[in-house]
Amino acid sequence: MVSREQIAQAAALIRSGRVVAFPTETVYGLGANALDPAAINRIYAIKERPKTSPLIVHVSSVNMAKSLVSHWPESADLLARAFWPGPLTLVLPKNDRIPVELTAGLTTVGLRMPAHPVALALIEESGLPIAAPSANRFTQLSPTTAQHVADGLGDAVDLILDAGPAEVGIESTVLSLTGSQPVLLRPGMVSREAIEAYLGPILLLDQAGVAHASPGLHVKHYSPRTPLYLLSQGQALPKSGTGIYLYWSNPHDAAKSQAMPAEPEKYAAILYDTLHQADLCGYDWIAVEAPPSTSAWAGILDRLERASIR
Repeated sequence: MVSREQIAQAAALIRSGRVVAFPTETVYGLGANALDPAAINRIYAIKERPKTSPLIVHVSSVNMAKSLVSHWPESADLLARAFWPGPLTLVLPKNDRIPVELTAGLTTVGLRMPAHPVALALIEESGLPIAAPSANRFTQLSPTTAQHVADGLGDAVDLILDAGPAEVGIESTVLSLTGSQPVLLRPGMVSREAIEAYLGPILLLDQAGVAHASPGLHVKHYSPRTPLYLLSQGQALPKSGTGIYLYWSNPHDAAKSQAMPAEPEKYAAILYDTLHQADLCGYDWIAVEAPPSTSAWAGILDRLERASIR
């Protein structure tokens, strides 16, 4: 468990411009003062992340979110009441408090209120919105435990708050509310249907033309060190070397196999940790049975497609 003293120490580091890894319900984040350009640049340097990829800002209240934007539409109120705290990021027009370094020069900012008591306590104690991408090197596997952070970033981070495994397991859904119609920029465990229950029809990224940027949209992302192959039904396993096959419905006799949950929430919760563990085993490859092409699985499928060999 994370103590109040540890949260106070982490908040002091955030206020002084340092970088702290902390738990959220999705993955562990690499956090710094979202209003401090120098602190934001430390995040980019630690992650080796290109400055063209914007960061998400974590807030502890709707009022804090409103203080960072130039316009807060009714749709944002509806979704915040329904899904915050939780794994939904809303992209909105930023105001001048948000440095351009955080948004990759865009006029918009992604905001979310995490559903984790340590994350919320850290934001409250620091008195600041916290910019926090996943606490890993750019394009590599996101961390869902403090050990994943330590293994990936080592002493590059000033402090790691360890609150056990993340419960959701993959990054947030990202929705843009800046145009005439909402656009789903990145799928996650808040599904398209769940959002449309409040807003009506929304667009997908490939239907929206030039959409506002979101983290996690690079073709190669969320990748283990071991080559990962995403296999459709009936597709053969890699022929050379030894590997592991992760399946949710169809086991395979020709390789070491590991069953994955058939429920998307349970699957997402263990996906990254399973891939981290497979990386440690020295396999030549990881093969994964493709999950269903349904909205409930969309976030998981997106992560696996970006992680896989093309």
